Amino acid sequence: MGEPELPKALGKVIEPGERVLYSVKKKVSLEKPKWLLVTDRRIIYLDEKILGRYDVRALPYQKLERVTVKLGIMSSEFIIEGEESITLKLGWMDKEEARKTINAIKEALNAIAVEPVSISVKKGLTSEEWILNKPKELVTRTAPISHTAPVQERKEDPMDRLKKLKELYDMGVISQEEYEEKRKKLLEEI
Repeated sequence: MGEPELPKALGKVIEPGERVLYSVKKKVSLEKPKWLLVTDRRIIYLDEKILGRYDVRALPYQKLERVTVKLGIMSSEFIIEGEESITLKLGWMDKEEARKTINAIKEALNAIAVEPVSISVKKGLTSEEWILNKPKELVTRTAPISHTAPVQERKEDPMDRLKKLKELYDMGVISQEEYEEKRKKLLEEI
């Protein structure tokens, strides 16, 4: 499989180090193309306009809640829902593009999620509905875990933290300089 075709305006939209995993382009009549891009960080909808203008809507995976694809005989509807009432609705994808896109989103989420993401499919006589619900507890491999710890764990007793610090030093996880610096700060809290 070759490199995916990408929009010209992507350089102005993409973040440093962000990779496009899948792209869908749709040219509607004489308008410039519309794009849906699945990256390793977010979903981007890019509507190119004439004279270099464009509209962009992006939804980071942390804010993604649900992706629904409704496939009918004549049309499909692709709905991406996120926190803060963010909704992207695309009615221009064909069935195969819609299936590939939802699977690309699933793979991107699985690459960062601890729990595997699943897709449910409801198939009728003339329609299909694919639904991807992001698990409520999406903990990413790239995000620090400390922000998910309960409040009582964060306000741990300085004496307990001092014991843990000594254990880390004894195991060789931290250097003597790091140990001394952190030990002094903890002693000030006592």
